Amino acid sequence: MKTIAIITARGGSKRIPRKNVKEFCGKPILAYSILAAVSSGLFDEVMVSTDDAEIASIAAAYGARVPFLRSATTANDFATTNDVLLEVLQEYEKRGERFDLAACLYPTAPFVTAQKLKDAAKKLLESDADTLIPVVRFSYPPQRAMIVRNGRLVFEYPQYLDSRSQDLEPHFHDVGQFYFFRTEAFFKNRKLMVGNILPYEVPELEVQDIDNQTDWEIAEMKYRVMLGE
Repeated sequence: MKTIAIITARGGSKRIPRKNVKEFCGKPILAYSILAAVSSGLFDEVMVSTDDAEIASIAAAYGARVPFLRSATTANDFATTNDVLLEVLQEYEKRGERFDLAACLYPTAPFVTAQKLKDAAKKLLESDADTLIPVVRFSYPPQRAMIVRNGRLVFEYPQYLDSRSQDLEPHFHDVGQFYFFRTEAFFKNRKLMVGNILPYEVPELEVQDIDNQTDWEIAEMKYRVMLGE
């Protein structure tokens, strides 16, 4: 079984300029995903899909390969992760290489560790699932959500008005760090978020969207706590 780690790191970033190479706790943030993939020992190939020379240079310095650059089509603001993964896997096939299992890692995911990747791969391979997605519980039950209607607060789901939080079914959301998937199913569906999906629950402390400078600083604080600093 051949495995590949694909780290998706284009050069453009609107909200945080040069986000994928910005220093995070002493290293370019991209380095964390690369180091986790390389040190896990899971992958025959650890590659970075990018359109950017600086990102390609940093990738090589931390042990990843950039055997080809991303196309203009998948480097724009509207390309999806699915588009990027499909392009990468098809390009490898043109070069005579096919992979059975793949992981997609985002370049701004410092909470991904080699152990998480190993645990996730084991869980997927021991199942009949097509894809494994790390998820985190919503910190407050969405069933108790309120919305503003005509300037007033109302319950979106009034049937749960008198329900205790602990009695409501837990809801989860994608943590946006990595995905493991069987390439055969991906080629068929051309999407990660469909089919037979296995959850991999991650603690809330190790999850942080990084969309602005405040998010970045919170992520650094959480990362140091995760390390026990």
